[in-house]
Amino acid sequence: MATKKSLKDLTSRQKKLVGVSATVQFALAGLALADIWRRPASEVRGSRALWSAACAVNFIGPLSYFIFGRRK
Repeated sequence: MATKKSLKDLTSRQKKLVGVSATVQFALAGLALADIWRRPASEVRGSRALWSAACAVNFIGPLSYFIFGRRK
């Protein structure tokens, strides 16, 4: 059985990777949420509330919104 690692068990390189990944995730979510609520409802495919909830799903939610959720 694998043991669960904590942050202190990671190497400095792994800690930096976790930090960069978290920063990118929060930036994507923030940009997607700002776009969802600033864009007119007619230019958003589907419900704004559902897209907002989808942004909570790591990288997949915000990227899905940018690819599928906006009308051009």
